[in-house]
Amino acid sequence: MILRRFSPPSSTVRFRPPSDRSITAAVAAPPQLLKHQKTHSMPSEKIEIFKSLDNWATQNVLPLLKPVDQCWQPQNFLPDPSLTFSDFTDQVRALRDRTDGLPDEYFVVLVGDMITEDALPTYQTMINTLDGVRDETGASLSPWATWTRAWTAEENRHGDLLRSYLYLSGRVDMLMIEKTVQYLIGSGMVRYHTNCIYKIFLFRMQL
Repeated sequence: MILRRFSPPSSTVRFRPPSDRSITAAVAAPPQLLKHQKTHSMPSEKIEIFKSLDNWATQNVLPLLKPVDQCWQPQNFLPDPSLTFSDFTDQVRALRDRTDGLPDEYFVVLVGDMITEDALPTYQTMINTLDGVRDETGASLSPWATWTRAWTAEENRHGDLLRSYLYLSGRVDMLMIEKTVQYLIGSGMVRYHTNCIYKIFLFRMQL
């Protein structure tokens, strides 16, 4: 096991609890530099194996994607901004009343989830560095690229819902959360398994 010492954060994310509870905090600090990055590619024969699976993925993987019109959307669970101002604010007030009694720990988890979802640009960029499945054009018809974009869009809905819910709840400091997200996306993410699609797919299956 390797233990690393981290310097104290320069700032914190503060959660705004009801007046009868103390304030808790979560870290929002610049990331440390990551080293030992690997960029070498897979052998061509391994790439060919994945290319040979394109038809299989088209027939067996892509049909699992639900059409957009059949998916829930964040707005299904949030106050309706198309209502009159009075009705909209009534819905926001009702949301705040429901969240007022939730423990701080719930919001720590929700903020962590939202920040994770907001790092989607990093995840999609990482997948698009993988040999054999990357989106070569940004709108590739490859089944692997199609799946990656659809997965990113799915996860984006989760983040949109969490962000709007937390914003409307008034229980968290959105400015500090947004700084955390900017640090996270700006720092990127190192793949220690290189750009080998076999390793990343096996890792995701273990999840």
